[in-house]
Amino acid sequence: MKWNDSSEIIRIVVEDYLMLELACKIREKDTFRFVKLTNKSPITISRFLSALKSFYKSMIRLEHYTYNNPFIDGQYILHDYSNQNGVRKDKPRMPNISGTEDAIPHRRLTDSYFKIIKEEWQPQIIDDGNLPYQVYQAGKKVDWSQREMLIARMLFETGARISEIIHLTIGDYRQRKSHQEVATFNKGSHGRKIKFLRFSKDTVKRLFHYIDTERKSYDKNHFIFEQLSDDSPIFLSENGTALTYHAWYHHWNKAMKLNEISLNLHKARHWFVTSRLREIYHISQNESEIQQRKNELIKYMKWKNTDTINVYEHHFDKAKHRESHDKMLEQMQRNEKEYIQQLKASKKSKLKLTVIETDNLNKFDGDLQELLEGLE
Repeated sequence: MKWNDSSEIIRIVVEDYLMLELACKIREKDTFRFVKLTNKSPITISRFLSALKSFYKSMIRLEHYTYNNPFIDGQYILHDYSNQNGVRKDKPRMPNISGTEDAIPHRRLTDSYFKIIKEEWQPQIIDDGNLPYQVYQAGKKVDWSQREMLIARMLFETGARISEIIHLTIGDYRQRKSHQEVATFNKGSHGRKIKFLRFSKDTVKRLFHYIDTERKSYDKNHFIFEQLSDDSPIFLSENGTALTYHAWYHHWNKAMKLNEISLNLHKARHWFVTSRLREIYHISQNESEIQQRKNELIKYMKWKNTDTINVYEHHFDKAKHRESHDKMLEQMQRNEKEYIQQLKASKKSKLKLTVIETDNLNKFDGDLQELLEGLE
């Protein structure tokens, strides 16, 4: 076959490839196919299919492909399936288990000819305790300003999304009673400040130092904290305007690239959850305390789906198994050494010979003779 063959031929070839090469199971429907991933299937199948669909969209737009897109279900358009957007602007909707979206009563169908079903969303488990410090050092090497360093610290210390930090205002800080907290919006809250972020005392000092020095130099009025209005943004660009995501990401990306660190900034949130759960298991005395602290974490993260935490806990279940298994293996090694030592000691005791002096031997013979006479 060729890439510019008819839609039917392209679909047949790709369906065979999915089954024979990528270990997928295919279920036929009237106008499309359900694709089920197995434990032998690569996790990048959705990207593979998405790339193919995008490729043919481009070829059709450039008039290089004369058929309908093989990877679009024509009946999707005819039936006008609901296309509910997620809370992220211009981004596809996340699954319910991600904890970021409002639940929908039915599964949203896509316009794809190959529809992946029962595909589990898995958060990235970042279990490197030194990750924040590696990022801070990377920032120092590229001369991050106070602003970049402060935002990076807030990311790791609060577990917040980057948008929830960049768009903070002076009033968000003043609103909270604790000097270590700020109020912020949550995805899906339509701008309402329904959650709070908490950070360290050191970060509080850095925050005020930034506001009264670096930020002051960018502020058109050169105001310090006490002079600023509640709606003033905490983070400013060099032009004195509110900092945007793209302006900040330029600095993050530069630090990661120059220090050869492959790290998406959203993984800081996953690192925070992983670290919090590890601490919960470490300080809790019983299952009741563990559950209470987990519920507190769920409320803090504002997860709409409480099942989200189960994915992280699965990581800890495996980690605890590895830890207990390692202890068992270490004990087996100690037992083996003790057994070998006992075995060697036993062999030595069997090889010991009793040396009897000549005088003692004569006495021994006499005693034995008396014993035998007594028995008679």
